[in-house]
Amino acid sequence: MNPHALPADPSLIDSRVAAVRLLATLAVATLGNAAMYVLPVVLTVVQGEFQVSRSDASLPYTATMIGFGLGGVVCGRWADRHGVARVVQIGAAAVIAGFLLASISTHIVLFTLAHALLLGFLGIACAFVPLIADTGLWWHKRRGIAVAVCASGNYLAGAIWPPLVQSGIETFGWRPTYVVFGIATGVAMALLSLLLRQRPPAIQPPPAAAAAGEQRPDRPFGLQPGHAQALLFIAGIGCCVAMAMPQVHIVAYCTGLGYGPARGAQMLSLMLGFGIVSRLASGWVADRIGGVRTLLLGSALQCIALLLFLPFDGLGSLYVVSALFGLFQGGIVPSYAIIVREHFAVREAGARTGKIVLGTLIGMALGGWLSGVIFDATGSYTMAFVHGIAWNLINLSIVGWLFLRWRRGGRGVSRMQPA
Repeated sequence: MNPHALPADPSLIDSRVAAVRLLATLAVATLGNAAMYVLPVVLTVVQGEFQVSRSDASLPYTATMIGFGLGGVVCGRWADRHGVARVVQIGAAAVIAGFLLASISTHIVLFTLAHALLLGFLGIACAFVPLIADTGLWWHKRRGIAVAVCASGNYLAGAIWPPLVQSGIETFGWRPTYVVFGIATGVAMALLSLLLRQRPPAIQPPPAAAAAGEQRPDRPFGLQPGHAQALLFIAGIGCCVAMAMPQVHIVAYCTGLGYGPARGAQMLSLMLGFGIVSRLASGWVADRIGGVRTLLLGSALQCIALLLFLPFDGLGSLYVVSALFGLFQGGIVPSYAIIVREHFAVREAGARTGKIVLGTLIGMALGGWLSGVIFDATGSYTMAFVHGIAWNLINLSIVGWLFLRWRRGGRGVSRMQPA
């Protein structure tokens, strides 16, 4: 059945139906985003089995993030045309195929391609950007927290799966773990897609919004829309190059310090578990102070957390700093989606969100790989943390400048307007 054949009912905005759908999207995101958090757990195992350098072993993650970013733009367009349910079904098939292909890989190149093309471009991409864009159309009064809940599936995946995958690897090996994990997550995504067939109600503007004559600004931050989007794209690269260092390399970092991969997997899980708290809190904050302020606050706090990794490398302190890092940075990426809804035309929200999220994923890809390169060159992760802090400062500079332009030019339009 074509999802767009089901009628759009404006009364469904902020409704119980929207709440049930939000829970379904959260579950799909938790399953579909798993691959990016499985990779850090198997990084050292894959490095040893394929006999490659740390930077080469980091390339599958880099390729997956690039695939995720490009796929987000494509999958967002597919969702606009064919509905979210069909896109999630495509992602479910790709997740199964990707994990199975990776499990039989005998070379790092095939392993990388399986993650980039199947798990990244289709699997993860179908379970993030289309869901976030769709969620924004189902909510008005609590749009910020709703988008945050949906985006939390990404971090919930990181909190749940690394310890379970690590346990599977220790018990059965990484290849059997990949097979079982891929089939289970793909089948579950396909079943959940059946709950996402209803057409979003906000495709048609709510009557109150039309009567009020509310319009989106055509010059966000006093700039041409394309220029504003480009700056947010670059800002996304900066914050996520910084974000990738702990997320991608914390397991390897702990292994190098002598604490073992299991401790690192626990820290990654802790980091992303607190990231969920951060995303929900940031959504609540964004509903009150707006997306730009929320992004600026999150970026500044992330920079502080990265600085704390430099002096503290004891086991107990790393658990604390990992939790703080997750708590500080979890709301950054959803803030971009909220900024798009606040400052750009609603008809362009899906496409612009996808393109800006592409920037954040390029940042994650570069950060994961460059941290491996720096480790190979220096033999430690100290300069990798410094490198991440430098990129974080680039993000702070751009977002701070946009915030000042917004303040000087006046807000001009109320936050979180109806579609």
